Amino acid sequence: MRRDFEEPVRPRSDQVIGREELLGRARGQLSRGGSLLLHGPPGIGKSTVLRAITAEYAESARTVLRCSATESESHLPFLALVDLLGLVADEVADALPAPQQAALEAALTGRAESSLHQDGLALRLAVLSVLRALAAKGPVLLVADDLQWLDAPSAELLAFAARRLGGMPVRMLGAVRTGTEPKEQEHDPYLRAYPPETLALRLTPLSRPQTSELLTARGYTGLRRSTQRDIHHTSGGNPLFALEIGRALAESPTPPRPGEPLPVPTSLRALVLSRLELLSAEARQTLLVASAGARPTQSLLESAGRPDAEAEIALAASLGLVAAQGPDGNGPDGQEGAVRFAHPLVSAALYAQATPQERRAAHAALSTAASEPIERARHLALATTGTDEQVAERLSEAAALARDRGAPSVAAQLGLLAARHTPAGSRVGADERRLRSAEDALTSGEIDLAREVARDVLERATDPAVRVRAWMVVIDAAGQAMADVEAVFPQALADAGEDPRLLALVRYQLAWRALLVEGAMDKGREEAARAARLAATAGDRSTELLALSFQAQMETLMGHPAAPATLEKALAEPQDLRVAVDHNGAGATRFRWLIMSDQLTDARVSITRLLGEVRRRGIVESEVHFLRGLAETELRSGHCGRALDLAHESLRLARDTGIGEAAGNMFTSLAEAAGGDVHRALVLAGDAVRRAEDDGDLIYLSRALGALGHAQLVAGDAAGTVRSLRRARESEQRLGISDPARGRWHGDLAEALVLVGEPAEAQDVITATREHAVRLRRASVLAVLDRAEALVKAATGRHEAAAQQLTSAQDRLAQLGYGLEEARAAFALARLRAEQSGRGSYDEAARLFRRCRAMPWLRQLDAVAAADSAPAAASPGVSAPAAPESVLPHLDRLASTERQVAALVLEGATNREIAARLFISVKTVEATLTRVYRKLGIRSRVDIVRLAAGQHRGE
Repeated sequence: MRRDFEEPVRPRSDQVIGREELLGRARGQLSRGGSLLLHGPPGIGKSTVLRAITAEYAESARTVLRCSATESESHLPFLALVDLLGLVADEVADALPAPQQAALEAALTGRAESSLHQDGLALRLAVLSVLRALAAKGPVLLVADDLQWLDAPSAELLAFAARRLGGMPVRMLGAVRTGTEPKEQEHDPYLRAYPPETLALRLTPLSRPQTSELLTARGYTGLRRSTQRDIHHTSGGNPLFALEIGRALAESPTPPRPGEPLPVPTSLRALVLSRLELLSAEARQTLLVASAGARPTQSLLESAGRPDAEAEIALAASLGLVAAQGPDGNGPDGQEGAVRFAHPLVSAALYAQATPQERRAAHAALSTAASEPIERARHLALATTGTDEQVAERLSEAAALARDRGAPSVAAQLGLLAARHTPAGSRVGADERRLRSAEDALTSGEIDLAREVARDVLERATDPAVRVRAWMVVIDAAGQAMADVEAVFPQALADAGEDPRLLALVRYQLAWRALLVEGAMDKGREEAARAARLAATAGDRSTELLALSFQAQMETLMGHPAAPATLEKALAEPQDLRVAVDHNGAGATRFRWLIMSDQLTDARVSITRLLGEVRRRGIVESEVHFLRGLAETELRSGHCGRALDLAHESLRLARDTGIGEAAGNMFTSLAEAAGGDVHRALVLAGDAVRRAEDDGDLIYLSRALGALGHAQLVAGDAAGTVRSLRRARESEQRLGISDPARGRWHGDLAEALVLVGEPAEAQDVITATREHAVRLRRASVLAVLDRAEALVKAATGRHEAAAQQLTSAQDRLAQLGYGLEEARAAFALARLRAEQSGRGSYDEAARLFRRCRAMPWLRQLDAVAAADSAPAAASPGVSAPAAPESVLPHLDRLASTERQVAALVLEGATNREIAARLFISVKTVEATLTRVYRKLGIRSRVDIVRLAAGQHRGE
């Protein structure tokens, strides 16, 4: 078909969540003039996506034809045809031959007895003629929802026309319901009503973060992360089901407690259980027992008192309630005799509609039939009403077992069940069990649940030890935003009294407060040392080890001479394994020491071991940190692609759990600037700076500024680099950080200062930093400083000395294993030689950048090499702007974001793709493009491309 449709300028699909890739494929198909068929199970979002795409493309079509069929009307002939053509047929009817006019009028009005058997060919030709006539006047968009209910005559007419519309500007968009389980060719019958080469796209379930985003966008806020996780599981990622469950929760006066099932609205129960009435009462009871189990099998059901389970499950499978077993008798997952419901909502609805007595009976049966001790304990608790010390003890033992197996989220739920069944006056109190559960929730990343439980304990607890532990949970749950819990510290100190064990806990948290809120590293060191002494007096080795680790970390950053001795104390026996693998423990401090000391191989071994251990134990917060640590090790080693993957994995986990997102953005920015997209790096770093400022987190503010300055350097914004890194320098000076291996921004600042014409200040930065690097033996920092100093020499005319210093720096960085820094030195050397001789070879630098997969640097190198014959506008070794912007120098009048958007337009990116790449909204892209058009005196995206083409030809 002809491409008569323009790219939509104002997409309005901001509320479509989790469908970016699908929308991108759809837009690509439509931009080529093709048609589109969406398919998937009920509630998966077909109509939502169809409406969004229609809204985007409707403005570029002269005529939009729509129909939406319903089941109750599917028997009425030509009803869809009436919806589609009823309002537009008169516009072109006069141009039709008389037989066609009569046939069409009869079908649309029902006044004559016409069908596909009477004047059938005339009616087919009439529909085709109408579409062709409309298309001759301008593009036509034909939109049909719920094709499965389309009346047969209308479907046949559309199919006839669709096969004969080749070359005409007619695009067809449709949506059809298919089964829950993807089946090959299931949607094929509906494709017959569409043109050849129509793209069929299946909508798949949303991920857990996408489901959470959807719930938040629709106003269901304040849900615990564990609740969001349960909603995703129960809904199976189906948007409609998730929103209905969210609505039921919002309307419920008492939300379910952890471990309790979610409410399933009556509407959803009716939707998934309409066939349940075809089963006997005994079969329904068997399915209820299966719904109460975690991993039900036929043998488990038989052991739970359901002797006819095999036949009853087979009948349920024939009705579509459970997934059919294979010929070998195994379930869909390959487990012998496994029973899997067709959709998680079927199980939830079965359980929800049962009476409390029926549920307790099912759990009682499973409490003796299940072979797994954790499952037996859970079922015992759910089968028991009131308090029972024996049940509480069994649950506490199960929680400990789950904790040891690396399932702290399960341990948290079991602990809360144990507290619920704990009688007054028990040896271990209910609040003690609640606090252990809150600590497990912290470990698993369920921050909001931990905070909620701790606050609940504080409302009634009077025991100082219990209260201080609860305060510690509240403080830990605040994360980096410790300023938000300022009022907690005086209360915690008052509750601790003179007890050295309790005081040690509070003083350790005060050490973190001094660092994060006050930016007083020396005060933090003193508080940590005080906490370590108090903990040693009280015999609390765990708190002592954490305090010593914090003290060692502060001394390392400060360049304090006592750092090695303190670290040795933190690593001394006896050790607490849980503390040893904690992200604030001695193992993490040792890793930081290794990577700052250029021992990259040992650092990789250390962080890999730590990461494996915390994953085994399910310690999510430490996993976030250790993933980032491994990513940093790979980045230092020049493995940019691997570093980028790890950084994104850590960031996804941080966003999913709400743990350390600012730090995740900061480091992912560094990884993007090295091996990904410099525009994303700028956005991520800018966001990290804002978050750190909002949280009052002075430690990460300096790191975020360092990342922002580096991204600006890679993007060619030397002035921005200088501004950001001067702020980073001031921040670290206030904090008392003197070790340049901590932020490693000093060489970038010196390089940018050379570019902006400040070589004297650059030399001052190098000299001051070198003093600390020599004292602390930071070999890689010294090599990078030499690379920067060579640029100072080159800028002041000492080219031979600069070349020798660059050669030496490159060799030393190679020996140390800093692949990307080695490549940057080779790039600077190649540029210096090109400037001296008028031409030079970039082969060595290109080889090193390719080895590192350093794509932004390769793009810079290509741009510099292409412009090698032109007078150099920048000093050697300094980053050039990214290639797309380099071909648009006349866009300098635009602001930074405007240039980035224009550059991506030049690459052919849609507004939605630009928004995704720059981490901004589509509306922001639209507003930015409007400003670009106004400043450049143009009217559309096409004009940007034409402007660039004219520039390239020298027009």
